[in-house]
Amino acid sequence: MAKAPKSESLFIDGPVGRLEAVFETPSNGDLTGTAVVCHPHPQHGGTMHNKVAHTLARAFIRMGFATLRFNFRGTENSEGRFDEGIGELDDALAAITWARAKHPDNILWLAGFSFGAAIAVRAAAESDVEGLISVAPAVSRFASGLATQPRCPWLVVQGDEDELVGVDETVDWMNALEPGPELLVLPGAEHFFHGRLVELREAVVEFVSRSRESQL
Repeated sequence: MAKAPKSESLFIDGPVGRLEAVFETPSNGDLTGTAVVCHPHPQHGGTMHNKVAHTLARAFIRMGFATLRFNFRGTENSEGRFDEGIGELDDALAAITWARAKHPDNILWLAGFSFGAAIAVRAAAESDVEGLISVAPAVSRFASGLATQPRCPWLVVQGDEDELVGVDETVDWMNALEPGPELLVLPGAEHFFHGRLVELREAVVEFVSRSRESQL
């Protein structure tokens, strides 16, 4: 059984105040990269402790990444107020800046779930990151009309029984992108991937591992 990662609770400087965060590193101390994970909608109960966000972090930990999860403004102990996805993009960019300063030589990936996935898409379009994982991205509400799209390796994971973000909605959005991300549809999976988190984790591990091999 793998040892639990080393975990540090901290605050990082955000655009409107401190952002609550958890920074984790593999127990063996060997680092191959850093990942920043964005949580789902804070006004619908989303926090950095969400199970899908936690699963994304654990996938990257398994591959030797340090991971930073953080609470958007106004969530739990983060300062500020919800800003309809506008200020939350600035929060994500601040988290990226912190992660890069912490380990400047590491490659950096972004990941997010639902609202957080849409924010991560926008952040990746503005940042020079090495990869992006978008799980059930709420793109029509928070990431439509991108002036540019992420140019890094990019995986979208979607359940075909998602009751909040329809698979057809996601496919239509992806078809408007060029070249667009890789899509993995999990049959029978709903929005929160109940009973499918291990499958989700393994899909992320496989994609990141494959992408990194092709970049070597």
